[in-house]
Amino acid sequence: MIRVMLPGHLRTLAGIKGEVTLEVKGAATLRTVLDALEAAYPMLQGTIREYGTLKRRAFLRFFACEEDLSHEPMDALLPEAVALGKEPLLVIAAVAGG
Repeated sequence: MIRVMLPGHLRTLAGIKGEVTLEVKGAATLRTVLDALEAAYPMLQGTIREYGTLKRRAFLRFFACEEDLSHEPMDALLPEAVALGKEPLLVIAAVAGG
C-alpha cells in the first residue's frame, strides 16, 4: 500500500481528506503511483502531470523521506520506506512570487 499526501487544492478537487492509500501494480515508481492515483481519481488527470507528455507540472514537487524526487526519472524506484507504506509520497505545491 502506497501512501500519498496531496496539497489542499488537489484534495479539494478529488473530494478527499487526509492522505490517499493506493495499490500499485509492479514496482513503486513515480509513474506507477501517479498512474494509480489518476486511475482512482480521474479528476486529477492533468493536474499533477501534463496531458500528453505526462511530465511533472512546473509548480508541483515530489518529496519522500526528506528527499526531493522532483527531477528523478519517472521510472526510478521510490525509497523503500515509501514502497512499504511506512512513509508517504508528498506532492507539494510550490510557492512562487515575490
